[in-house]
Order: sequence, then structure tokens, then C-alpha cells
Amino acid sequence: MSAGSLTILVIDENRIRASIIEAGLRDAGHREVTVVHDVAGIAKRIAEIEPDVIVIDLENPNRDMLENMFQLSRAVKRPIAMFVDRSDQASIEAAVDAGVSAYVVDGLKKERIKPILDMAISRFNAFSRMARELEEARSELENRKVIDRAKGILMKSRGLSEEAAYALLRKTAMNQNRKIADIAQSLVTAAGLLGPLEGE
Repeated sequence: MSAGSLTILVIDENRIRASIIEAGLRDAGHREVTVVHDVAGIAKRIAEIEPDVIVIDLENPNRDMLENMFQLSRAVKRPIAMFVDRSDQASIEAAVDAGVSAYVVDGLKKERIKPILDMAISRFNAFSRMARELEEARSELENRKVIDRAKGILMKSRGLSEEAAYALLRKTAMNQNRKIADIAQSLVTAAGLLGPLEGE
């Protein structure tokens, strides 16, 4: 994705500071830049604009304003670079927990906008990839548990070996053009409806 193709939303109530950010973005080759000065109804504006990246500048944020912006960053699932003039450890930790990709304290300079934006995008992509891989690993583990349970049901009810039970699951999945885990889940659900087998 090239710089010019990114749609960037700048949220800044201070027009002078917003112009610094906008100039830094345009100098870096970004053409699709929208600046919003009023944070009221910002979630609706984000839905309308559908930005690829959000830059938030908070000159002197109070706790409520920071918390509102952190809630926003949890909801939008996009790279967010946040500039603040001052901060404390709790706010920094809250920003990280909220998924803010770059949290910059007292660093609003035109020439720093591009590298900070690039870093925010890279960190967001890396975090998203890790979250996706973690979800896939969890799903894989859950599938294995269900398949093992289904194999156990087949082994008890049909007197099959583990290999034969798995082969039956696989063959059924192929015949029905479904995933083995889906067949296993159906079998486990059906066995639960029919009640425990003898010896269970």
C-alpha cells in the first residue's frame, strides 16, 4: 500500500496543531487526509470516512478525554497514532491496552509525522498478525479436543481402534465435503443428546 493510497483521519481540536500534522502527512505524500476538529460524534464520522489510519492529537488531555479516545481505539481496529503533550505511566499503559499503535508524548513536529505513522502501521499489522495466529492456534487446539472426543465415542460405541475411528471421521468428512472438526462436533453433539454410553 503506497503512501498516497492511504486514507488518513486526523482528529485534533486545535487547528494550528492539526495543520502541522496535515502538512507533515502531505509532505510525506499522503493525499487522502481528512481533518476533524470536533470530537463529538467522532465514531459516526469514522464510519463515514473509513480511514486506513487515524492520527489523534490531544494537546492537554484530561482523564475522560483519554478514556474516550482509548474506547474509540478499541472499537475501530485500525492503526492509531496518538500525540499528547503530557502523560503518566497509567495513561501510557492504558494506551497500550487500548491498542494504540503509537503513543507519542511531547513529540509533535512536522518531520516526525511520517516515521511515527509508518511505525504505527507496522506495529498494528504485527499485532493483528499475532492476534490472528493466536486465534488460529486456539481454534486448532479446540478442534483437536473435539476430534479426540469424537474418536473416543466411536472407539467405545463401535469397538474401533483410534486409527480406525479417525479414518472413519476423515472418510465421512470427505464424503460430505465438510471439515473433520465439523463432523466430530456433530458426533459429539449427537452423543450428548443420546446420553452417556455405558461405562462413561
